[in-house]
Amino acid sequence: MNPVALVAIIVAAAIVLFMWNRLPVAVVAMLVCLSLWASGILSLEQALAGFGDPVVIFIATLFVVSSALEITGVTAWIGKHLIRVAGEKSRSRFVVLMMSLTAMLTMFVGTAGAVVALLPVVIVISVRLGRKSSQLLMPLAFAAHAGSMLALTGTPVNVLVSDAAVDEGFAGFGFFEFALVGLPLILGSMAIVVLLGARLLPQRNGAAIPADFSRHARTLVEQYGLGNDIHRLRIRGSSHYVGRAPSTIDLAPDEGMQLVAVHEGDTARPISRPHIAEGDHLLLRGDAHVVAKFAADTHLSFRDHTGGADDILFTHKSGLAEVAIPPRSGLIGQRVFPGMVTESGDLIVLAVQKAGAPIDEIEPQSQTGAIVLGAGDTMLLQGTWKALDTRLSDPDVLTVGSPDLVRRQAAPMGSEARRAAFVSAAMILLLVTGLVPPAVAGLLAAGAILLSRILTAEQSYHAIGWTTVVLVAAMKPLGTAMTETGAAQLAADQLLSVVGQSSPTMLLAGLFLLTALLGQFISNMATALIAIPIGVAAAAGMGISPRPVLMSTAVAAAAAFLTPIAAPANALVMGPGGYTFGDYWKLGLPLLAWFFVVAVFIVPLIWPF
Repeated sequence: MNPVALVAIIVAAAIVLFMWNRLPVAVVAMLVCLSLWASGILSLEQALAGFGDPVVIFIATLFVVSSALEITGVTAWIGKHLIRVAGEKSRSRFVVLMMSLTAMLTMFVGTAGAVVALLPVVIVISVRLGRKSSQLLMPLAFAAHAGSMLALTGTPVNVLVSDAAVDEGFAGFGFFEFALVGLPLILGSMAIVVLLGARLLPQRNGAAIPADFSRHARTLVEQYGLGNDIHRLRIRGSSHYVGRAPSTIDLAPDEGMQLVAVHEGDTARPISRPHIAEGDHLLLRGDAHVVAKFAADTHLSFRDHTGGADDILFTHKSGLAEVAIPPRSGLIGQRVFPGMVTESGDLIVLAVQKAGAPIDEIEPQSQTGAIVLGAGDTMLLQGTWKALDTRLSDPDVLTVGSPDLVRRQAAPMGSEARRAAFVSAAMILLLVTGLVPPAVAGLLAAGAILLSRILTAEQSYHAIGWTTVVLVAAMKPLGTAMTETGAAQLAADQLLSVVGQSSPTMLLAGLFLLTALLGQFISNMATALIAIPIGVAAAAGMGISPRPVLMSTAVAAAAAFLTPIAAPANALVMGPGGYTFGDYWKLGLPLLAWFFVVAVFIVPLIWPF
């Protein structure tokens, strides 16, 4: 069979499978890759070349950098503080600020990352404003699409079009060069949402509202009756506790105090050494005046903390988690008590409730005050975030809530957040200056994140969106096949026969409509990988620069507004916003029209043909 016909069949089958949505997109992409090899169109080396492509490597590193910003609380911190500026009265002011913030975050953490970071904050604000979540969440997602055109790192499509320009012998697009169209896109999107959004968006709340964990720590300490009674005391070198075993600390003579934990240094971990040393910390529960007197008598450093127990127990190093005992748990029948270190040695039992009642309201079942755990009992655990991540997967307990989401939404920023911000800024500087190729800048940033222990190797692995990586790597050889067989040239000739040879503007219009239409049903990455070689071949056929054609293609790929399956950001807000499939096109059509205007008429003014 003619190679061009084979490529056409493979492309058509891929589009159908993408739209069918029964197979994972990565599987469809791999089928495309293998089909190109099995049909003899590409050699094995050509078919698998995408997996070693610098663009694919750069995209993978962006996921690691984005995750570092999220997990250290940088994105949540920015979201909370900037959205607070909007106030709680003006819908228009809030929408403009929300969309601006979303667009800025998208430059660094991608569309899905920005939406995930701001989704719970926007939901809380919608309640305070007395508005339905459906009025705000779709603009949140659509702002991320426009914001993806502000910088090279906004979306992998931007990296692809820049790389395609280089492949054709032209200069790639600079890091912030995308902002020349990104700014008109986001400003126009804001105007459309402010003027038309209230009428075009439904008035409803979603059933699947993500939990707001911004006050989670305070809720837990209040529920377990800890209140303001937790105090953190530092062991001084002159204290008689230095050199003694933690088990020898006896608070019996000091009425109204209870030893909660002994932390090793500033680590927020239970002490693992046999003896207490200077710099260790005691967590005590009791009245502040009593604790202050005890600290003075025993040479401990005490500072009256007015922020509450949650500020002491919930930091950038350590957190809280509530767990329940399920039926058939191996912990049923075991004795526990507040202050007890778990068997793993890295978590502390702060409080226990039986049938909703705190342990100190239950008659002790032993002289130590321990109780026997039963199904349905709950415990409040404290430990480092790493310990919580590791230990709470134990099948003997059921975790209430998500410690990972709690950390991302509410944990105070510490030195890790500053390091993550510094690494991200350094990567952006390298990309802006062009000192090293993008893949090298990304690898240096990801390596710095690992070496500085912002993320572990396992966290970095899980942070990478492997579906996107495999999709790009497996579909990239399709461009090679379309070029080498002449399929791209044939498609370009057909497009030119429709739009005419003499009008580059009509070429942009036709290519935009083709790309945007496909992008409503299949991944914008897959769409771009199909459209880019067609656009490049059409530009060559007309004898014009491919740069405006490629930028127009990137804008079209970002215009994923009409369906919830067009982009992950659209799907993320569907449940919380209570949207139906048919809600998206109402606001999406005006936005799509604006993107068309920018792609067809503004792009050529900036990058001439």
